[in-house]
Amino acid sequence: MQLADAKIKLTTMEASILILLILGIISSGIIFLGVVPHLPIIMSIVLLMVYGRRKGLSFEELEGGLIKGATTGLGAVYIFFFIGMLISSWMASGTIPTLMYGGFKLFSGTPIYLAAFIICSVLGISIGSAFTTAATIGVAFLGMAAAMDASLAIMAGAVVSGAFLGDKMSPVSDTTNLASGTFGVSLFEHIKNMLWTTVPGFIISAILFWILSPGTETKTGEIKNFIQALQAETSIGWTSLIPFILVTVFAIRKVSAIPTLSVSILSAVAISFMNTKEMTLAKMSSILFSGFVMESDFEQLNTILSRGGVESMMFSISLVLLALGLGGLLFMLGIIPALLKFIERFLTSTLKLAASTVATAISINVLIGEQYLSILLTGSTFQSHFERLKLSKKTLSRILEDSGTVINPLIPWGVSGVFLTEVLGVSTLQYVPFTFFCLLCPILTLVSVSTKIGISNTES
Repeated sequence: MQLADAKIKLTTMEASILILLILGIISSGIIFLGVVPHLPIIMSIVLLMVYGRRKGLSFEELEGGLIKGATTGLGAVYIFFFIGMLISSWMASGTIPTLMYGGFKLFSGTPIYLAAFIICSVLGISIGSAFTTAATIGVAFLGMAAAMDASLAIMAGAVVSGAFLGDKMSPVSDTTNLASGTFGVSLFEHIKNMLWTTVPGFIISAILFWILSPGTETKTGEIKNFIQALQAETSIGWTSLIPFILVTVFAIRKVSAIPTLSVSILSAVAISFMNTKEMTLAKMSSILFSGFVMESDFEQLNTILSRGGVESMMFSISLVLLALGLGGLLFMLGIIPALLKFIERFLTSTLKLAASTVATAISINVLIGEQYLSILLTGSTFQSHFERLKLSKKTLSRILEDSGTVINPLIPWGVSGVFLTEVLGVSTLQYVPFTFFCLLCPILTLVSVSTKIGISNTES
């Protein structure tokens, strides 16, 4: 989607009223009425189509805008299918149980939320994928939290914070390369410049997760029982880690997502047949599509390990397509272009420019639910203004990551928010207050600009 896709020119007032109306419908439906996000988004789509028809656009044109918006997320949709199979196959092969078992052994004396934040940060930087990090080691940490009777919301916040720190800072991350490459900044210069906000964000987040972590004595007896059940009922062993190792190695070597996930799934399927004598092709097919179901005498273990499958991702996929379709209509009807044009007239100082860039990137995440578009559209809108005020391109690319990449998981109908809710089993609104790193990044980038710490006016 591009700004040129607009078929109608609207006044700022008209665009603002429509945006407030749509946000009111979506937020009241989700927060106050407690309905699934699909319904208020569908209502918003119908409203925009009626409005577009009254403005003289044909239904064919409006449907075209809806479809064009939805097609921008097809790459994520296919990855969702593979992630669903990845989780169920990793459950069947013992990969996630082995990661959980190792986590209990390695971090038995470490504050649990702090451990999750640090490990997810390291893995995220290594493989450059917040989705893969959350769907693999993140799921294991959620299982550990459930076994310890710790807060799932805080644990999810720690996992999301670490995963998106990695997504933001990894040289193999799509968003990192997008933000740097699109605006002509050297990749490693971009990463180095992001340290000005990432390091303080990491330190503050780590301290908060350390303070919030429960004592190691919490539920000691129940944890011991859980570990014993894990050993007795699942296939724990070094061979079960092969699918995890393959994902890490392929990601580091910059192999694209679908081949990487496919190799890991196939290896997990093979290991499942090796470890489970009763496994058949029909049963494995059911696991890959409908998810893995743990059947043991330990109910807590059944609850934690029964998940995954293509079918489990259908809720997420349908919501993503609806949200992106809504975004397509917002562009076609000229609503987003009108608001962006209005903002441009207030860019008279460095701080105002930075604040407008941050606000725009966050707003596009809220309205469209897609982090790539929040980077591309915001960057293309404000790039000339950064040049006019003699601010370096790496300042722009850093602000885009601080307010685009890490904000998407905080939006309940955003691509990342929908995915994480499905994978981690914790709603977006529950974990948002504890995604400290994500919440801090926009604030820290504005502090950096206002104090001129880490801001350069010349390319270096």
